[in-house]
Amino acid sequence: MEKKRFTDKELVPGEAPLLEKEASLLVGARKLPRFHCCKGKFRLFGHYVHAQFLLLLAVEFLAVLIASHLTLKTALPFLYPVLMPAPPRETLLASAFLMATMIAVGLYDTRQREQFAGIVFRLATAFLLSTLILWAWYQLYTNNLWDVKRHALFTLSALVVLTFTRLLFYRFVDGRVLLRRILVLGTGKRASYIDRLRRKSDKRGFQLVGFVPPPSCEAIHVDSSRILDTGKTFCDFSLAKEVDEIVIAVDDRRQKLPIDELLDCRMSGIEVTDAIDFFEREMALIHLDLVQPGWLMYADGFKRDLLRDLVKRSFDLLVSCTLLLLSSPISLLAVLAIYLEDRGSGGVLYRQERIGLNGAPFEVLKFRSMRPDAEADGRARWAQKEDPRVTRVGKFIRKYRIDEIPQLWNVLRGDMSLVGPRPERPHFVSRLMEINPLYRERHRVKPGLTGWAQLSYPYGSSDQDAMQKLQYDLYYVKNASLFFDVLILMQTVEVVLFRKGAR
Repeated sequence: MEKKRFTDKELVPGEAPLLEKEASLLVGARKLPRFHCCKGKFRLFGHYVHAQFLLLLAVEFLAVLIASHLTLKTALPFLYPVLMPAPPRETLLASAFLMATMIAVGLYDTRQREQFAGIVFRLATAFLLSTLILWAWYQLYTNNLWDVKRHALFTLSALVVLTFTRLLFYRFVDGRVLLRRILVLGTGKRASYIDRLRRKSDKRGFQLVGFVPPPSCEAIHVDSSRILDTGKTFCDFSLAKEVDEIVIAVDDRRQKLPIDELLDCRMSGIEVTDAIDFFEREMALIHLDLVQPGWLMYADGFKRDLLRDLVKRSFDLLVSCTLLLLSSPISLLAVLAIYLEDRGSGGVLYRQERIGLNGAPFEVLKFRSMRPDAEADGRARWAQKEDPRVTRVGKFIRKYRIDEIPQLWNVLRGDMSLVGPRPERPHFVSRLMEINPLYRERHRVKPGLTGWAQLSYPYGSSDQDAMQKLQYDLYYVKNASLFFDVLILMQTVEVVLFRKGAR
């Protein structure tokens, strides 16, 4: 039987050739399992996690656990004969807390660009935080064998092991193993976005083999030295180059594509991916310049789940009540400082209208950090670097996010969530929706105290910055889950401690 060849004639006039029949065959079903493994990245509960750093986390956890257990078992009786070795569960708990704080300070963040001194400082911070958490934990659990001597031995053994594993990781693993070899079909503007990825942190999950011109003529916007001639045996070329994935990044989707060759690659075990899905996986964002209505309609995600909403609301209530209790001394000091600086004028709290779920307005609460007459002319302005409207106390509480503690009351009232896109003022929202109508889609979920955009992009002070942050907000709306929320909350610790993005 003659092999069937798919052509553009089979499509409805005006329809892009890779949206219906061909898309289902080439790109595959959009619905992915909750745990999806691939080279370069792991998709875990909807969110992509880097395979190299997931491997590093597992290796370091096991190494710390084993080394500390052996140290306590052998060195403790020698140094302190009267002390009994701590049971394995104590060592397991200490190791787990240490790994959690290492995640919180960004030591497993794929975008981390710290030098050795910065990594050492963050590691020291992680040890300090884990020590405080352990101390607080054992205040509630009195029947334990964990004391200062045991913790000192644990810290020493963990420090030696982590230093050794980190040196090995950055020397032999980082950017060298578990990489997807990709071949890009296209040489135009859409392909150029991949060609522009230069930083090591942006390319940790893949290795670019090169660009292949599509059958139709296309302007060249990529490095000409990376353009490859595959000849007529496109699939054989891909197999010979050990390509794991072909990324479709042609500018005009209405033009004819090498469907037979792409199908041959797909059936030979080579994945075929659209450029926007590639950026979602590698950069954890929805690339606005690549978004098409067809992709939004068929993409997995953007789901509403009643059970998830109930779990998220319960999680918000539990964590916000706990944080309000723990932060109450800091809040009292902030109230006193604001009151004394302005001698009671202007008030301590600041109320401002913001846009929330489904575009509904609400009043957000913050500790006042600007002068009472900051917007006396009635004009809404973005906060700028070294903003003269910010008071001395305001500069400090903004730097450490203390001004946002009252927003926990917004969370309790249901106006906000702990995690979500940051709420903006109505004036800015109206203008930004005119720039890009997709801006309204960030209101499909409740706004949050912290969010993926806040972790992934510096503080925004312009319409252009807002559009960049929108890409990360859409990624969160698409892939929201309790796992993702917990991960964002943990990584927010790094933002607060190291004052990233504060103005």
